[in-house]
Amino acid sequence: MRKNNWKKAVSVVLGTSLLLGLTACGSAGNEASSTEGKKDLTKITFCLDWTPNTNHTGIYAAEALGYYEDAGLDVEIVQPPENGAATMCASGQAQFAIEAQDTMAAALDSDEPLGITAVAAVLQHNTSGIISRAGEGIDSPKGLEGKTYSTWESPIELATLKTVVEEDGGDFSKVTLIPNDITDEPAALEAHQTDAIWIFYGWGGVNAEIRGMDFDYWNFRDINPVFDYYTPVIIANNDFLKESPDTAKAFMEATAKGYEYAVENPKEAADMLMEGDNTGSLSGSQDLVYASQDWISKQYVADADAWGVIDQGRWDAFYTWLYENKLTDKDLTGIGYSNDYLPQ
Repeated sequence: MRKNNWKKAVSVVLGTSLLLGLTACGSAGNEASSTEGKKDLTKITFCLDWTPNTNHTGIYAAEALGYYEDAGLDVEIVQPPENGAATMCASGQAQFAIEAQDTMAAALDSDEPLGITAVAAVLQHNTSGIISRAGEGIDSPKGLEGKTYSTWESPIELATLKTVVEEDGGDFSKVTLIPNDITDEPAALEAHQTDAIWIFYGWGGVNAEIRGMDFDYWNFRDINPVFDYYTPVIIANNDFLKESPDTAKAFMEATAKGYEYAVENPKEAADMLMEGDNTGSLSGSQDLVYASQDWISKQYVADADAWGVIDQGRWDAFYTWLYENKLTDKDLTGIGYSNDYLPQ
């Protein structure tokens, strides 16, 4: 499962002007509104980046356990529009959304940057990497030479892959790139549709494990620490943060409690995720959800002092790399994130 769609990052920027022009007619607006029928609760719209999955469990746990209601909030969890969660959040139609630091770059680098700020890291480290069939020599980046790789054709994606291949002594021009329309990575590898796929281990890797597949895998952050960027993150609308800081802090405190619960109670939290999924996308995937949750619950905080904290050095290191490799026109260091809304 690809949880962040790079191709949508371009449409996010191109479609922003039109959507922002429609903001006045939006249902949520930049400032959260009172909810009819739920006295004294403030309405918050939260936009996911994808169908519900274990990156989102803390949000569903916070809802199921009443943490949001206790904080005076009525939270509606919605699916992203075609042009992406970041655009919906920037327009004010959602106060919060799920994004990733890499895909945020296009939104922040625009001549008219989107008004969004990352306010929490969902996972403390980048858990993505390359999976391949075992024993075919792709247990390191150089092994991609002469093999097929399924690509989303994103400049950042391809530059990342080129960097790690070359740092491993390989020739990236010898990697055959094919379009990525894969939804089940282990099945695609077993069917020899491709030789290598970029996955997020908490879903794609765990899926391969529970299928009993023999595979090789390596993390990007283990090859070069500059790629230990934040994916995914929770973003917020800048106007909302300015106008309603106390509400934003209340939401983030309740959300942090939801993720902390998932750390300590992965199975129970996974049940809350599946029960809260109104898309049907998790139907029939109970074993995968439980296994994924057991793995990913250890990644929510990992070696950090608390859930959600974004390290400035790691954030800036990745954006410096983008700028030095001409993947952004602007130097984005020092912008786009804040720890100020997390529980203190």
